[in-house]
Amino acid sequence: MTEASARPTVSRTAPSRREWLAPVGLILLSLVPVFAGSMRLTELASDPAVTADNARFVVFPAPVVVHIVGATVFALLGALQFAPSLRRHRWHRISGRIVAPAGLLAALSGLWLTAFSELPASDGQALAVIRLVFGTAMAASIVVAFAAVRRGDIRRHSAWMTRGYAIGLAAGTQVFTMLPWFLLFGVPDVNVRAALMAAGWLINLAVAELVIRRRDARGMFRPSGRSARAAAVLR
Repeated sequence: MTEASARPTVSRTAPSRREWLAPVGLILLSLVPVFAGSMRLTELASDPAVTADNARFVVFPAPVVVHIVGATVFALLGALQFAPSLRRHRWHRISGRIVAPAGLLAALSGLWLTAFSELPASDGQALAVIRLVFGTAMAASIVVAFAAVRRGDIRRHSAWMTRGYAIGLAAGTQVFTMLPWFLLFGVPDVNVRAALMAAGWLINLAVAELVIRRRDARGMFRPSGRSARAAAVLR
């Protein structure tokens, strides 16, 4: 009797533990940019003197604060959206109403900073163009995802939010694309820096596409009455 009662318990708890591997991994990946953003907010709160390194942040504090707060909420709360058990709960819809606007604010404020603030010497024009491309793609992904869920198209909504989240989380991946070069060759020049930063975005998008294809292969979002009910709740 003891063995028979133990077996169902294992089968129920093992998947529950595995489903948290992705959210926890995404949160860990976001810790470096989140920590860097918190340090920047602390600096701004201390009324710092304007220097060559912080001028673009001190001169335009409002979009910087919006970008950091929006990106932090998008990265941390967005990671929990990948837990299957939470996707089946109304919590997913409630938190999604926070995650999507936070991601959109992060993308738009990042675009504003790239377009209108003075670029640091280490960035260069190539990286500015790359940031504009991926920032626009992130904002567009979130908008498309929102429009899809309003129509009850959960599969399309999930795919585009996954792409938007992948772009938004690239700051964490860029630590791993930049660090090996820095350790082996020192500070990269502007062109190498642009390439390494772009690699972070491309790696994340490649992983996102793999995740989307796996979901499609498993038939996770087959049409059902649940899609229509989800859309009705959001209207």
